Amino acid sequence: MGFKLPFKAFGSVGAKRYIARAFLGVITTLGVLGHVTGYYTVPYINQIENLLYDTRVRLSAKGGIDERIVVIAVDEPSLEEHGHWPWTRDKLGLLVNNAFAYNVAVIGFDMVFPERDVSSDMDILRDLGRQNSDEHFLRRLDEFEPQLDRDTLFGKAMAAGPVIMGYYFDTNEESAYITGELPFSAFDLHESMIDSVFLPRAAGYSSNLPVLMENAYGGGFINNPLIDDDGVVRRAPLLHEFDLSVYESLSLSVAATFFNDITLPIFVDASTWMGDYPPLEGLELAGNPIPIDPQGAVLVPYRGPAGSFNYVSAKAIMAGNVEDPSLLDGKIALVGATVPGMEDLRTTPFGSIYPGVEVHANVIAGILDNNFRWEPAYTAAAEMMTVILFGLIGAFLLPVLSPLVSTLITTLLGASALAVNYYMWQVELHVLPLAMTLYTVFAIYTINMLFGYLFETRSRSHMDSLFGQYVPPDLVKAMSLDPEHYSLASQKRELSVLFTDIRGFTTISEGLDADDLSKLMDEYLTPMTRIVHESQGTIDKYIGDAVMAFWGAPVFHPHHADQAVGAGLAMLEALDKLNVDFQKKGWPEIRIGVGVNTGQMSVGNMGSSFRKAYTVLGDAVNLGSRLEGITKVYGVSMIVSESTAHSAARFHYREIDKVRVKGKELPVTIFEPMGLEEEMTKEQLEDARSFKHFLFLYRRQDWKPAEKALKILMKKEPDCFLYELYMDRIEHFKENPPEADWDGVFTHKTK
Repeated sequence: MGFKLPFKAFGSVGAKRYIARAFLGVITTLGVLGHVTGYYTVPYINQIENLLYDTRVRLSAKGGIDERIVVIAVDEPSLEEHGHWPWTRDKLGLLVNNAFAYNVAVIGFDMVFPERDVSSDMDILRDLGRQNSDEHFLRRLDEFEPQLDRDTLFGKAMAAGPVIMGYYFDTNEESAYITGELPFSAFDLHESMIDSVFLPRAAGYSSNLPVLMENAYGGGFINNPLIDDDGVVRRAPLLHEFDLSVYESLSLSVAATFFNDITLPIFVDASTWMGDYPPLEGLELAGNPIPIDPQGAVLVPYRGPAGSFNYVSAKAIMAGNVEDPSLLDGKIALVGATVPGMEDLRTTPFGSIYPGVEVHANVIAGILDNNFRWEPAYTAAAEMMTVILFGLIGAFLLPVLSPLVSTLITTLLGASALAVNYYMWQVELHVLPLAMTLYTVFAIYTINMLFGYLFETRSRSHMDSLFGQYVPPDLVKAMSLDPEHYSLASQKRELSVLFTDIRGFTTISEGLDADDLSKLMDEYLTPMTRIVHESQGTIDKYIGDAVMAFWGAPVFHPHHADQAVGAGLAMLEALDKLNVDFQKKGWPEIRIGVGVNTGQMSVGNMGSSFRKAYTVLGDAVNLGSRLEGITKVYGVSMIVSESTAHSAARFHYREIDKVRVKGKELPVTIFEPMGLEEEMTKEQLEDARSFKHFLFLYRRQDWKPAEKALKILMKKEPDCFLYELYMDRIEHFKENPPEADWDGVFTHKTK
């Protein structure tokens, strides 16, 4: 008899509606296939696919500690013991020698040493010899100089065991340059392959000194040009091409050294790769195949969140007093920095604060275990089949079902797609796309749920009535999609709060008539408010010329500290442009102070029965206000607390002081944001490190060395108010020494 559509159940009108809804479901399925085949791209699907991938990574992570690999950490205790970074090469040689004394199997450096370690002491001694015409002294100095060559000492230490040095490839032809010496390549490519091999292609490199590479066992690149558009490290390249030679990554080189084997490329027959199929199919190491994609990369087999490997302080190794030597015995050791400001932090499926050295460690562990997930050649065909299957089921079945049954069936279809996908992921180690299949199922479901539009409209109106005066319209729209999770009720949560205040506003207001003052405030507050809204912040209130805003509520964002610091820096940048316009209008130049703090706050609709406001309260809020107030004390435009600096690690900071602000007993370390970490110049980074070293001497009450270090900084920046402030403090303490148990904290008596 065949299948008959149940039109009689709802008449001709119902039949037309069924056909229309089924037709829309089929069109949706065909539209999704256009994305799968690469004809066009559906917006945001790649982001959703990445989110689903990250979720599977977290759910299937093995967890625990992989004791085969250990991170030798250049940490705070190490810097306190051996001075600020970079260390002299003789100290690094000591680190290597002592590590091998603990019987590590191989050492990999997640860092580069492209410049010579030149000691100014030799130049001083030579000048003294020339000044005194002491030829005998100069000859003896020439004899001893090779023994004091720190680079050579470091190289000799590496010759004692297998050491793999890190280096960088640069794929930017405009900025690329060549420095240092590359290790031997893993293999070479024939010219006929150059258009068929899609490995990352370098235009230059920054490698280590020849004297270091000659003594090292090998090398491996440590940069990753294949980070996804959202900044998350999901893939790691094992190979990089430069001048028709293919080089290994640090992870691959370390693993090959540990196996005492070489990496072999697996090529396909020329008859196969003459088409679109790449000639390089995979790698083989120690008899195990390593599946790589056309760009020579593997999916990083994350074991778990940061801390999945043991850490041993470089200080303990250099001192020879490691508490548990078994952590190093026979292990693979990766040397990396873990000090804030030096640490190579990456964003991974486990969060935005993930040590880059542990990414290398995870790849090494995957090679050791032969445990890599990969995308097979039939991936696109499998995705097409699942989209067609689930799409047609939904297109023809959902229109005849009630809303409740449609919801249950849609849930069942989605769960089935998840189950099949997870089986392929967990058992077969095959990564199959999931987003488009789920998108198809729920898009067809949405088409059949016409009342959803009315519900969304009502909820958006409700959200606008609650939060429209506090947050930008795009956030109100996002909140309306899940109204049950947003309310004006007071709650406790971690947020970031920002305060700004115009300096000398009383003088400015006295010099302008009421109309000009009103216009000036409007032209100032409008861009400041726009910056808060664009960074997804909430305007709390305007307090005269001051602005108070916070991030993380009502819409939660895990990186609210990043948003607050970024907004503060953007305000300062916008103010410079405003002052140019103000000068043209004959208005006075204005300067502001910005204070940001992150911590637990109460947020909600607060006030009296006569008037309420959606605001934040608490000690953390008060601290943010105090930080803004003391910006003028230190002559800086912006100050953040240590909790903010820790949470917003993508920015670089200069430590300013340890203070007790009015109303608080516990000291707080305060910092000045300098800008994004990747945008800092080498000179800025060096000055910040020099100032941190000065603070170390200052708090240790070594007044003369501290004064000397500060004078060096003042020569570079003679008008720096902060340096003058500390010079005055040193002069005071030299005459009036602090107590023996002085903790270096400065107490502010005013707000």
